[in-house]
Amino acid sequence: MSDLIDVPDQIFLLANLVIMVAYAAITTAIAVPVARAGQLRTNKLAMATSMIFFSCAVGHGLHALTAYRSFTQAENMPGMHGGGMGYSWTSALWDLLTASVGVYYWSLRRGYGVLLGEGAIYVDPWGQHRLDQAAARERAAQDVAEAQRATLAIVVEHTDEAIVGLTPDGDITAWNAGAERMFGYRAEEVLGRRASMLAEPIGADQQTDMLAQIRQGTRAMSYEARRLRKDGTPVDLSLTLTSILDQAGTAIGISVIARDITAEKEAAERQRAIAERSERAQRMESLGNLAGGVAHDFNNIMAIIGNYTDFVIEETADKPQVQADLHQVRTAVERATNLTRQLLTFTRGDAIQPQDVDLNASLADVQAMLGRTIGEHINLVTVPAAQPLTVHADPGQIHQVLLNLAVNARDAMPDGGILVLEANTASLDGNELNMQPPLPAGVYARLLVSDTGEGMSAETVAHIFEPFYTTKPRGSGTGLGLATVYGIVTEAGGGVNVYSEAGIGTTFRIYLPLVTSAAGATSTATAPPPPRGDGRTILVVEDEIALARVITRILNNNGYKVLTATNGTDALSLFDEHGCDVLLTDVIMPEISGTRLAELLTGKRPDLPVIYMSGYSNGLLGSTHVIDGDIAFIEKPFTADDLLRKIAGLRLRASL
Repeated sequence: MSDLIDVPDQIFLLANLVIMVAYAAITTAIAVPVARAGQLRTNKLAMATSMIFFSCAVGHGLHALTAYRSFTQAENMPGMHGGGMGYSWTSALWDLLTASVGVYYWSLRRGYGVLLGEGAIYVDPWGQHRLDQAAARERAAQDVAEAQRATLAIVVEHTDEAIVGLTPDGDITAWNAGAERMFGYRAEEVLGRRASMLAEPIGADQQTDMLAQIRQGTRAMSYEARRLRKDGTPVDLSLTLTSILDQAGTAIGISVIARDITAEKEAAERQRAIAERSERAQRMESLGNLAGGVAHDFNNIMAIIGNYTDFVIEETADKPQVQADLHQVRTAVERATNLTRQLLTFTRGDAIQPQDVDLNASLADVQAMLGRTIGEHINLVTVPAAQPLTVHADPGQIHQVLLNLAVNARDAMPDGGILVLEANTASLDGNELNMQPPLPAGVYARLLVSDTGEGMSAETVAHIFEPFYTTKPRGSGTGLGLATVYGIVTEAGGGVNVYSEAGIGTTFRIYLPLVTSAAGATSTATAPPPPRGDGRTILVVEDEIALARVITRILNNNGYKVLTATNGTDALSLFDEHGCDVLLTDVIMPEISGTRLAELLTGKRPDLPVIYMSGYSNGLLGSTHVIDGDIAFIEKPFTADDLLRKIAGLRLRASL
């Protein structure tokens, strides 16, 4: 047999056997570690490589088997040349190439240990260096992003604005420290609850509409709204809502930024009121200048008519019928002269003789005059000051002011009522919004004329001091009575405040500079400040929202905790939830009056101190039996000092 098989055939057979064994060894070297690592299913690259070498091993084994069969056939067929049977030169070259690949792979595997990790792949040293650099850059970028997120979290937590996270349905998911300070709730108290817990009923409806718009695809929106703090006090907010979207563009949350604009709105309202007051003062000055010019020219005309009428009367002594007609003309001239005199008083163009006047004496004089003329259907009540009140003014003009206001009050009560004339002192802080004209801060003498008549609307009150403006039927009034009052008061350096409600009544307050002694002035200046609230809770019930804000600010700034309600129903709810130490309530309110509210609350807590406040005078309210005479009462407008001293006095009386 050995004679029949050539040496090259033997080498071909042996080489294929060696290569087959080598590839099988490589397959085993790959598969066994992978199997031990439990990666037969997961390390697909390693398994694919092992299958390639396994297939190569099988191929070389088949080559060796083919060569062997050639040898055996040569033995059975003598004379056949074995070299053409066992191999070809191309097969030999291919076997040599695959053997070289196997050797090269084995050296790489031993040098780099590849294919032993999950998803492992061979990477050359330079490629591995670049991958390491990329990984380092990615880690650095992640560190920067993490630092930015941490910085942003610190900014969000320490900003004064409230930043709140919501679900699309309005459930609270995030609550920063600014929200805790603004609303008074801790995060654990609100997380998971509906955001509507912070809103009034009207605000809750608005909030629902805004959330619906966000869910329907609106990216962002801004609006102003009112919300409630934990203690029930309102806060005006500027709200910005922004939707939080996922990769598909679906809203998965809402970011809310709330900024407190309560102080800004109060400042804007005050600025608007000041602008209106300034415009009103300018209008009154313009009207006064116009009326003054008309009055002077009209007086000249009346002087001509009156004198020529007298001339004709003298010349017609023998004609009684003509003289009767001329006397009618003379009477009309006198009436016109009286009108111009009132116009000149309004414009400060008439001659006055100011002197020190005791307002209590003026009040007594006017009471005596009215007692005979005002009518039995009017109950006239006079409340003089406890001490003499001296002002520097024309006494006749003071009488005219009181008489004009009293006559107007009588005309407003055709079916009868109560007319109250009062004199007292009042302190002003210089910021009163409804004072015409505005007065500087200080202590003033005050005259009050109050009635239970028909009252006036806000639009009417805005025009009552304009000359010739009247709401009386044609022929029943000239429209100069209140214009004259305004002129007299401003000439004396004072101001006028009007409080009126249709169907309820009207109160005029006349403020005049008070002539005081040096001792009195010193006593006022050295009066100790009222004590602070020390956290006591006051329930403020006032249906005028702007005034409620002012009162709340005064009390908060002086150590009181304030619960604010704009009607009796809300006040009852706040009292049931929080209680209070003092009730400060308006007297005249819709639905539930202040007196009825006090009855309901004192029924629950008999020792609850109550302070009433009203734009009507205490004398008027006591005379109409709206409130009892021995209760605590403060008149509007009042200063911060007035309010704080009234509360302090009530606390002192309660402690005794």
